[in-house]
Amino acid sequence: MLSTQPPNSVELLAPAGTLEKLKWAVAYGADAVYFGLEFGSLRSFAGNLTLDQADQALRYLHARGKKGYVTLNIYPFTDEIDRLVSLARTLETMGADAFIVADLGLLAALREQKLNAALHISTQANTTNAQTALAYARLGAARVNLARELSLDQIRDICDRTRGRVQTEVFVHGAVCFSYSGRCAISDYLAASGANRGQCKHPCRWKYALVEEKRPGEYMPVAEDARGLYLFNSKELALFAYIPALAAMGAASLKIEGRMKSIHYIASVVSLYRQILDGKPISAETAWMLLNRVPNRGYSAGFIKGSIGPDDYQRHSSSSEGDSLFVANVQSCEEESCLIRVRNRICAGQTLEVLRPDGALSTLTLPDPLEAIDGQWLDVAQNEQLLRLPYRLEPYTLLRSVLRNT
Repeated sequence: MLSTQPPNSVELLAPAGTLEKLKWAVAYGADAVYFGLEFGSLRSFAGNLTLDQADQALRYLHARGKKGYVTLNIYPFTDEIDRLVSLARTLETMGADAFIVADLGLLAALREQKLNAALHISTQANTTNAQTALAYARLGAARVNLARELSLDQIRDICDRTRGRVQTEVFVHGAVCFSYSGRCAISDYLAASGANRGQCKHPCRWKYALVEEKRPGEYMPVAEDARGLYLFNSKELALFAYIPALAAMGAASLKIEGRMKSIHYIASVVSLYRQILDGKPISAETAWMLLNRVPNRGYSAGFIKGSIGPDDYQRHSSSSEGDSLFVANVQSCEEESCLIRVRNRICAGQTLEVLRPDGALSTLTLPDPLEAIDGQWLDVAQNEQLLRLPYRLEPYTLLRSVLRNT
C-alpha cells in the first residue's frame, strides 16, 4: 500500500490552463493551483487566463481556502522586464499568492517591488543543489522547484540543508522534457518556436529515421516497430510511490504538470495524489489502473530512482489513448436527479464508470431512453447535450466509458 499518515503540511499543487480546469483541480483536492496569463508563461498554447479571469480565479480560490500561483517563467528579453513587473503589480492587487519565475533579472526586479506575493523559482532554473537554493533564498525567493534530474537521496539532502530557510517543491507527475529541465533549442531550429518562450512544438515526439550520408533517401530501420522511432520521447513522470518519502523528508509542495491537459486528466491525477496524501490505502495496482484511465506515453519514475535507462523512453509511440473515454460530467444536482453535460457520444443503457470528487469509484447504467432537458427522449446523446439522470451525483462528478481494464 502507498499510504502514510496524512502529512497535512504538504501542499498538492495542480495545473490549470483555463478557468474551468482550475475549478476542476480545486474540486478534486488541490491545495493550490498554478496558471499563466496570455503573456509571460511557458505554456503559450494552454489557453491561459485573461486578467479578468485571473481575478475571478483568485477570488474563487481564496473563497475556498486555496492558493493561486501565477507563472511568469519565460526567459524575457530586456524590453519585456518592465511589462512583466507591471503585470505582477496588477496581479498583486488581485491577491496572487506567488509568482513563479526562472529568470534572475526578473527575480531581482520583482524583489525590488516589495510585493506581498511570494517569489517561487521555476524548475526551468535547473536548481540541482542546496547552495543554489539558498542563494535564491538570499535573493528573495520563498520556494525553489527542484530540477527533475535529482535522485531521492539528492532531494533529501537538499531538504535537510535548506530546512527552515527556503521551501522545496518537487514535480511528481506529468510530461517530461527530454532535455535538461526544459532547456531545449530543438523547437527553435525545427519549428521556429522557442521552447523557453512557451512555444514548444515538441519535435522530440516526432517520428525519426536514420539516413546514411552516402545513401540519401534510404531510411534505415532503427527499431523493430514499423511506425517509426520516437528517439527522444521520454515517458511521463509518475512518482506516486515516492509520495510518503517526499512528504517525510520535508518537501513543502508536490507539483503536477499539465496546463495543456484535459479536465479528465486533472480530475484523475489530482484525485489519486490527494488520496495518497490523505493517507487512504491504495495499492500500486490500483494506482496504475487509475492513471492509465487517461491518455499517456507510458510512465516512469525518472531520475528519482538514481538514473535513466531504456525503459524510461517510449520508442514505439508518442501517445496512448488511455483505457477510458471521458463522456460526461455532472453540472448540477437536485434531490433525486442530476444534470449532466455530454462530452462524447453515449448510448441509452450504457454502463459507465463514475469518479467522484472525493475519489470514490463506482459504476452506473444509463436509463433507456435518455431524457434531454428539452423534453426529448433519446437513444444516443452527442457532445454538449444536457441530460437529466435519475441519480443524485454531485457537481464535478466525472463519467467515463471504460474501454479496457488493466
